[in-house]
Amino acid sequence: MLKYIFLKSQKIKILIFLISCISYSQTSKLDSAYFYFANAQKFEKNNKLSEAYRDYLKAKRIYETLFEYDSISKCNLELFNLLDSQKNLDKDAKFYLDDYYNYGLKKNDTLMLLKASNSYASYFWNSDSIERSRNHYKESLRLTNKSELKKYKVTIYANLAYLYTKSKPDSANYYYEKTLKNSDQLNKTQLLGTYINYAIHLKNQEKYIEAINQLKLAEKIEIDAFHLKFNKIIYRNLANYYKLSKNYKEAYQYFEKYNLVKDSINITAQNIAISDLNIKYETEKKDKLNLQLEIDKEKSQNFLIATLLTLILISVIGTLFIKNSNKKRKVAEQQKELEKQKNLTLLKEQELTTINAIINGQEKERKQIAEDLHDNLGSILATLKLHFDNLKINHTKKKIDQEILFNKTEGLINEAYLKVRSIAHAKNAGVIANQGLLVAIKMMAEKISSADKIKIDVVDFGLNKRLENSLEIGVFRIVQELTTNIIKHADAKNATINLSFYDQNLNIIIEDNGKGFDINNVNLKNGMGISSIKTRIEHLNGTFEIDSTIGKGSSVIIDIPIK
Repeated sequence: MLKYIFLKSQKIKILIFLISCISYSQTSKLDSAYFYFANAQKFEKNNKLSEAYRDYLKAKRIYETLFEYDSISKCNLELFNLLDSQKNLDKDAKFYLDDYYNYGLKKNDTLMLLKASNSYASYFWNSDSIERSRNHYKESLRLTNKSELKKYKVTIYANLAYLYTKSKPDSANYYYEKTLKNSDQLNKTQLLGTYINYAIHLKNQEKYIEAINQLKLAEKIEIDAFHLKFNKIIYRNLANYYKLSKNYKEAYQYFEKYNLVKDSINITAQNIAISDLNIKYETEKKDKLNLQLEIDKEKSQNFLIATLLTLILISVIGTLFIKNSNKKRKVAEQQKELEKQKNLTLLKEQELTTINAIINGQEKERKQIAEDLHDNLGSILATLKLHFDNLKINHTKKKIDQEILFNKTEGLINEAYLKVRSIAHAKNAGVIANQGLLVAIKMMAEKISSADKIKIDVVDFGLNKRLENSLEIGVFRIVQELTTNIIKHADAKNATINLSFYDQNLNIIIEDNGKGFDINNVNLKNGMGISSIKTRIEHLNGTFEIDSTIGKGSSVIIDIPIK
């Protein structure tokens, strides 16, 4: 009996020992799994992708031996995110996500299903399966109806808005508005990005004012780390949108802001960033290659499989090489055909241009004399009239030296004589041919201002180079005619001629502080004034606008594209 009790006691001790060993083994394994998982996250953060992939797999295998299904599921999600971010790998990461999703269904865990749905949406978005991506985001929205998950709605709204931008603008508008209604749940970077994306979307619908309003909101957000880069985008877009809405003054101001921001970015910092990117790129290439080798090693269980995989890889590379060569050949042939079509189109356009030039030349020849007299001589005679008016006033008041006024008037008479003589000899290039458009306009403004009846200022931007000579002549005559109209009709004391050349467009704004007029009561069809100017600008494929208010002066805005 005692022997039996002793043996039974020994068995119990052995059993307890074995249980404690098993428990210790499980605890030790669990600690190892924790270690590998944490280590993998650290490697991934430092962009050591091969090591991260290896340790996530080790952690997953240990958790599988311990039947830790929640931890296995976490590993599956991390493995999916890691592999899905590496677009050059042949290995498809979706089966890891499928395992994660199926486990979420089994547990009926809404948060897991939401994460899986968002990951599916991102996966199909990157695979250009936009419709499937949208469906998964809509499924995510349904899952966020639970109160504890509502905080995730706003980021889903933003993603849906962007996905609908090209296909369904109305749906995009709806989700952008939903996003902005919940803007308090976005961080500064997300909110700023939403404003910019919404503005671009509105601009594509030609809703320029609304787009500008969104960019104005974005402009108020300050992000220290990327402040200059975001402002560069915002100012460039604002300049473009103001230009499209024909608010050239604001467009010009934001273009200047854009240039200041662009110039303030340190070139040395950019070079350092480029160098860092190159290092990062080379490291990433190496890590991607190591990760591919690690995946292949994990697949390869023995020498035979490794040999087969090598043969398959060689076959794939050979196939891809042949396909790539064929693709390059087809692209070259297509480019050659496009070049041929382009040359044919160019020849046809040249033929049409030649025919139009012959027809236009005949018409121009009949109008040349009348236009020369009106443009070249008209401005001088208008200025000469101002000087004669000064002579009359000064004759009685004696404010200015009479001899100076006589000399200025005599100079203008001589210039008028030379203009008539030049026209008679068909020499129409004048001062422009010798000195250029900007100099000619400044000289004209200086002569008119010297009469002390009206002061004309010339402001220029971007006219660092000469334009084509015939274009300069045409533009000069247009400015000359508009200036003559101010002298004759505006009763103005001051006028400004703004000239700017930006983005292959010549912009001219002529303003005065005269008495103004009602544009609706002006007959544009009679005479050689506004009607003639409008015809010339249309011939240059430009636009012409007049803004005038009685008692507040006038503004003329001209925009001419330069080919």
